[in-house]
Amino acid sequence: MPEHNPSLFFEVFNEIGILEQLSRAVLEARLPHGLIAPHFTVLNHLTRVGDGRTPIEMARAFQVPKTSMTHTIKGLEAHGLVETRANPQDGRSKRVWLTDAGRAVRADVIQALGADFQELAASFDMRKLDAIKPILTELRVHMDQARDG
Repeated sequence: MPEHNPSLFFEVFNEIGILEQLSRAVLEARLPHGLIAPHFTVLNHLTRVGDGRTPIEMARAFQVPKTSMTHTIKGLEAHGLVETRANPQDGRSKRVWLTDAGRAVRADVIQALGADFQELAASFDMRKLDAIKPILTELRVHMDQARDG
């Protein structure tokens, strides 16, 4: 087993951070006018884990202040992509639901990214990408559990 090397963690997370910046720029170029990456990540999150989440649950999942998540949700509501409804378990809070338009925007953006992904696939060894994906997933799951545990 390799020896603990703090600089290796830094280098790996630095690469991931740069990849996030680069991928965000590609994503934002494909988003409809007025939407930014945090809007899309909320649409994607609600699709992936199921909608009907409270803003505080979402803020915890994204590790952002509740006020930031509320602002993002309001932007999505203004575009008709989500709606908030009273929380039947707690009258003081709301739950966030995707609209049909929100589901369509997410699907359209993923479709629009297809050309970018096709170009990348033509110039990058897809076997390497396929090999690293399970490792990145395992790292994410581990860090999620450590955060929540």
